[in-house]
Amino acid sequence: MVTVPRRARLADVHEVASGMPHVARVDGPHGNPIYQVGGKSFVFFRNARPDAVDPETRERYTDVIVFWVPSESDKQALVQAPDSPFFTTPHFDGHPSVLVRGSRIGELSRQELTEVIQDAWLARASRKRATDWLAAHPPR
Repeated sequence: MVTVPRRARLADVHEVASGMPHVARVDGPHGNPIYQVGGKSFVFFRNARPDAVDPETRERYTDVIVFWVPSESDKQALVQAPDSPFFTTPHFDGHPSVLVRGSRIGELSRQELTEVIQDAWLARASRKRATDWLAAHPPR
């Protein structure tokens, strides 16, 4: 029997991010959720901004989620992958993060989303917290 991976849901972003250790959820200036570890954001729901717009209607996206990434090469791998829902904008040039629209989160499996969130957390957690977490969660 072939098991089809479950598609990610918006609720999974909240569940996985809040389930990482030492995480606090704070509200941004427009009530947008921001997940932090040690006071550093690693996943946040962005308010509508002029740099992320529908190419046809020019309307601002209202459902953009930002995920930190470990490096520029990780960022490029995510945004340049064929059929990837991840993107970036000139505003994020040189910033270690990728964007995805909430409406496209289902293009990822729950496992893929979990890995992106775990990598985001690891990129922002203290060295000790990251080392401890990795020791408790060895790669499969």
